[in-house]
Amino acid sequence: MEKKLDLKLVIMGIQHTFVMFGATVLVPLLTGLDIGVTLFAAGIGTIIFHILTKAKVPVFLGSSFAFLPGIFAVSAEQGLAYATGGIVIAGLLYVVVAIIFKFIQYETLHKILPPHVTGPMIILIGLMLSSVAIQNASGVNSPGVVEKIGTNGSWLVALVTFASGVFVKIAFPKFGWKFLSNLPVLFALVVGYVFSMILGIVDYTVIKEASWIGLPGFMAPKFSGMAISIMVPISIVAMVEHFGDVLAIGNVVGKDFIKDPGITRTLLGDGIATSVSALMGGPANTTYSENTGAVALTGIYNPVVMEIAAVFAIILAFIPKFTSIIVTIPGPVIGGISILLFGMIASIGVRNMVEAQINLSNPKILIISSTMLVLGMGGAQFSWGNFNLAGLGLAAVVGIILNVIIPDVKAEAA
Repeated sequence: MEKKLDLKLVIMGIQHTFVMFGATVLVPLLTGLDIGVTLFAAGIGTIIFHILTKAKVPVFLGSSFAFLPGIFAVSAEQGLAYATGGIVIAGLLYVVVAIIFKFIQYETLHKILPPHVTGPMIILIGLMLSSVAIQNASGVNSPGVVEKIGTNGSWLVALVTFASGVFVKIAFPKFGWKFLSNLPVLFALVVGYVFSMILGIVDYTVIKEASWIGLPGFMAPKFSGMAISIMVPISIVAMVEHFGDVLAIGNVVGKDFIKDPGITRTLLGDGIATSVSALMGGPANTTYSENTGAVALTGIYNPVVMEIAAVFAIILAFIPKFTSIIVTIPGPVIGGISILLFGMIASIGVRNMVEAQINLSNPKILIISSTMLVLGMGGAQFSWGNFNLAGLGLAAVVGIILNVIIPDVKAEAA
C-alpha cells in the first residue's frame, strides 16, 4: 500500500490513538508517573521504532505492563526516578540482544520458533488479555459505574459498544460505506460514550479541573544497583513477549517481519524507545497488542497510520483538557471493544497454526502446544532471586525448550 498521507489515514490514526490510550495511561495512573510524559514518550518511541524498522511494521509502542512489579518494588524503596533509571539500562539490554541476533541466521530463528511454538504464543497474547476485557465489561475496574447501574448495567454498556463495532464492520460495507467500515473502534467508542452519558455514568470532574495547555512533568532518571538488578531481568521476559507481538502482527499483515526488517531492527527499536522513554521519566515501551487487534479488525496495514497516531499522542501530551476527556471513558465501554480486539489476536494465532498445517495428532506438537497454553493461562511462574518468569514469557521459554529436547515422532495415523 502506498504510504500517502490523506484525510482517511489521519482518521485511522486518530482511531489507533483511542485504541492505545486506555492501557497507555493506565500505567502512569497505577505508578504515579506523569501521564503527559507517558504519552509523549509513547509517541516519540513509536516514531523511533518506525525509523529503525524502515517504517515496515504497523505497530504502536505504548506503556509496558511487564515492568509494573519492578516499578512498584523500586519506587517503594528508592523512588520513581531510580525505577526509570533501571528501565534505561533494561532498554539497553535489548540493544545488546539485538546485536547478537544480527549474527544468527534467519533459518535458525525459525527452527527455534516454529509455528507450533509461535501459534500458542499468539493465542496466549489474546487470551491472557481477555480477563482485562471481561473485568472492564463487568465494571470490576469501575466501582462507581457498578454503584450507579449495577453489574448488569455495566454489561449492557459493554454489549452496546461491542454491537456497535460489529455493526459498523459488517453492515457498513453493504451500504457502500467501505472506508467508514474501517472505523469500528472509533464508532463503538463514540456510541458507548454517548450511551454512558445518557445513563449518567460519566464523571466530568477531571475534565473541569484540567487545563487546556500544560507541559509534561519530565523527570531525570537516577541509577542504583538495586534498581538495575530488578529491571534488567524483566526485560528478558519483555523481549520474549516482543517476539510474540512481532509474529502476531506479521500474521495479521501476511508478512514475515522476523526476516524483513528483521528481529534485530525490531528489538533495537523497542529497546531504544524504552530507554528514551525512561530518560524522560516515562515507563518502558512495548509493541501494543490492542493496536494489533485493531489492525486485524480494520484490515488497514499502512504503517503511516501508526505514525499519525504517534503524532497525535505527542500533541495530546500537551493538552490535559482533551486527555482528561479520554480518561473519562467508562470501563464497560473499553471492555466492550476489547472483547472484539483481544479475541481477534487469539484467532490470528489459531489461523497461523491452520495455515502452517500444524498436525496436532503429532504427540510432540500436542504436548508443546497444550503445555504452553496451560502455563500461560494458569498463572504459573518461576522465580529465582529478583528474576521472575511468568505468563507468556514462561510459556514461550518452556515451549522453545520442549521443542528442542523432545524428539520428533510420527503423527498417529488417521
